[in-house]
Amino acid sequence: MDIALLQQTARRMVAPGRGVLAADESHPTIGKRFAALGIEASEENRRVYRQMFFQSPGIEEFISGVILFDETIRQCDDQGTAFAQLLASKDIIAGIKVDRGAKPLAGHPGETVTEGLDGLRDRLTEYFQLGARFAKWRAVISIGDGMPSRASVETDAHALARYAALCQEASIVPIVEPEVLMDGNHDIDTCESVTTDVLQRTFSHLAAQGVMLDGIVLKPSMVIHGTGAAAATIDEVAERTLRCLQRTVPAAVPGIAFLSGGQSDEDATAHLDAMNRRGPHPWNLTFSYGRALQAHAMQTWGGAPEAIETGSQAFLKRARCNSAATRGAWESSMEQATA
Repeated sequence: MDIALLQQTARRMVAPGRGVLAADESHPTIGKRFAALGIEASEENRRVYRQMFFQSPGIEEFISGVILFDETIRQCDDQGTAFAQLLASKDIIAGIKVDRGAKPLAGHPGETVTEGLDGLRDRLTEYFQLGARFAKWRAVISIGDGMPSRASVETDAHALARYAALCQEASIVPIVEPEVLMDGNHDIDTCESVTTDVLQRTFSHLAAQGVMLDGIVLKPSMVIHGTGAAAATIDEVAERTLRCLQRTVPAAVPGIAFLSGGQSDEDATAHLDAMNRRGPHPWNLTFSYGRALQAHAMQTWGGAPEAIETGSQAFLKRARCNSAATRGAWESSMEQATA
């Protein structure tokens, strides 16, 4: 374990003004998104699509790290440069998704547990050699009738902690991602209660596994209403989320990179901005968005070679807006500005 490298990498990932691009969609996930736009879900199209982001001019001003999929970390750009090497040349850290998805939790219908611990030590060694300096593992918590169960929360928190310990052993910073899903009719009070419990149990398990907190990045969901409930205001989401974090997240954690979790592009940006306007905080608050950074760019590109530049500009506009939000400097007028 290289403690200095872990601390340095974690700080770089959450540096002011920069955030993490989640470009780690599995083949089925990106396949569905491509299919909706009539794009063939071939390996080459996936490569070209991700290259569009990585080669965007000035991406390093807004993006500190990119989470890659197993296929992507083994791919190269058109010039034959490995993507991890291309990113490193721009002072962007390559990361890797290492979980193998959420599977049904035995004895608890409707709930899941994330798998992928078997063989993880060896996979992390290989990923380090391929250039990855951080990793991601997503736990999924559902709110519903009788959910989440104690078994669901404890099982996923324990798996997150074991994953994090293995990452640090390999000198790879773990992104710890306990996502409380927006799906459901629950109100924001319920979300705050569940999220508080999930984070408390996650940090308890991290401590039990001896995980070094200044060598992790937390990637939580925001405290927000369910998709079927009355919408909370931007200010309420910001206040509730900060209150939850202040009660659960130790100051030793260098930064919190929120997931967008099904929010609209602009809502995800506005909520992050509102939280940063209420600073300073013990941790840097930034973003680790996937769809909220990519959706408009994917639509703009549409699989057409001649649309690469306009797709890249659409991505850079969203990255620029979220970079401003990390400083509490985003304005809604930026959404109408040209890229």
